[in-house]
Amino acid sequence: MSSAAGPEHGLPVRMPRPRQPGRHRKPEPVVAPDGAPALVLAVPGTPDTAVRSLAEETVSIARSELPGLDARVGYLDGADDDFPALHAVLAAAGAERAARAEALGRPAPEGPVAVVVPLLAGPDAALVRRVQQAIADSRVPAELTDVLGPHPLLAEAVHVRLSEAGLARADRARLFTVATAADGIILAAAGGEEAVQSAGITGMLLSARLAVPVIATALDAPGAVARTAEQLRTSGSTQLALAPYVIGPELPAGLLEAAAREAACPMAEPLAAYPSVGKLVIAQYSNLLGIQPQPVTQR
Repeated sequence: MSSAAGPEHGLPVRMPRPRQPGRHRKPEPVVAPDGAPALVLAVPGTPDTAVRSLAEETVSIARSELPGLDARVGYLDGADDDFPALHAVLAAAGAERAARAEALGRPAPEGPVAVVVPLLAGPDAALVRRVQQAIADSRVPAELTDVLGPHPLLAEAVHVRLSEAGLARADRARLFTVATAADGIILAAAGGEEAVQSAGITGMLLSARLAVPVIATALDAPGAVARTAEQLRTSGSTQLALAPYVIGPELPAGLLEAAAREAACPMAEPLAAYPSVGKLVIAQYSNLLGIQPQPVTQR
């Protein structure tokens, strides 16, 4: 016969302890609230398969940070099913919410249908105005977040891109050197003077990581990259590197390569779908709605 104390052989049964709250307990994962607005990633530039892959990878990272998230991609220059226009994506999200409410016999919920996050590392007034116009054209309530930077995670991303190109130490905590490491960094932003000022904040963080001078400059201002290269060389830097402070799709084809030739130095790749970009996308969405996802940390 068995008893409450144990099975027939009389051995004690070890009962699991109730989980206790405390600082060492792993926090419960945060999920998207029911009925939360869709996250719509606003992607600038000419859409193609590479841009679509980048955008889809970015929203995949965002979904992994906030399970249950309705995340979509809208292109500023989209025009078909493969590359849907931003205003069409927003209108579809609004129509779907109305249809769900009608099926449940309820009025459509109040509040935004979507939160639009521009896929931009720094401010670009012209592109942001186009995003605002697309929201207006959709005729649905939607909120627009700030761009992704400046942020320490973007300094980390630029650092990694430089190290991938052999232009910087991979880890600031290790004391080994890289023979081709740059001793002066041109941090190239697009979007005018405001974008350069914003990039300058990230540049200070990057300079602290690499212990070399970093100067932000405008990719889209004639002669600006060459003048920055000359400034760094005059101050004693001999091995320069061009570090794009851009995601990538927002730039005209060939602009980065032309800037590297102008500066007469090698360059790193754009930020693209580096994991921190996806984390900052969900951080902008969550901050606007007051959701608290898992905190993001830099390496």
